[in-house]
Amino acid sequence: MASAHRVVLLGPPGSGKGTQGEVLSKRLSIPAISTGEMLRSAVAQGSELGRRVEGIMQSGSLVDDGTMLEVVRERLAQDDAQRGFLLDGFPRTLAQAESLGLLLGEEPISTVLSVEVPEEELVRRMVGRGRNDDTPEVVRERQRIYHEQTEPLIGYYRARGALRTIDGFRPIGEVTAQMLAALGEQG
Repeated sequence: MASAHRVVLLGPPGSGKGTQGEVLSKRLSIPAISTGEMLRSAVAQGSELGRRVEGIMQSGSLVDDGTMLEVVRERLAQDDAQRGFLLDGFPRTLAQAESLGLLLGEEPISTVLSVEVPEEELVRRMVGRGRNDDTPEVVRERQRIYHEQTEPLIGYYRARGALRTIDGFRPIGEVTAQMLAALGEQG
C-alpha cells in the first residue's frame, strides 16, 4: 500500500478544488476536508462557531487563524483522516501553514497541488454557480484576499519540495489525471 497521502489543495476560489477534492477522495479512499463546507455547515446549524463566522463569511473576509486551526485539528483527529486526507481551504496564510506543520509534526504535508486558472474564468465560474454569497463584488474581494494572503504559500511549499502545479483550465478529467500523476497514482 502507498504511504498516506497528506495533501493540500491550493488555488483561488472557483479553481475547482472542491470538485477535484471529491474525485480524489473517492479514488484514494481518504477524506476531502473542505474548511469552507465545514464553516457553511456550522452556519446552517446555528452552532456557536457558526454564529461567530457567519458575519465574517458574508463580508468575504477570512476566518481568523485560531478558529480555523481549532476546526482543522478536530477534523484531523477523526478516524477516517488517519490514513491520509485532502485539505481544501486550509492553510490560507503562512501563519496557518506553520501552525499546520506544528500540528502534523513527524508526518508533514506530503504534496501541495496548486491549481492555476485565469482570473476571468474564475469570476465567470463563481458567479455562475449561484450561491447567495457569490456576487461579483464578493468574488472579486475573495480573489484579492487570495492573492494577498494565500499566494505566499506557493513559495513556502515549493521550498519544502511539496509543491506540484496543476493546470486547472482543462476539462475536469484531465485535471484529475494531472493530480493523480502528481501524487504518484495511476490515472
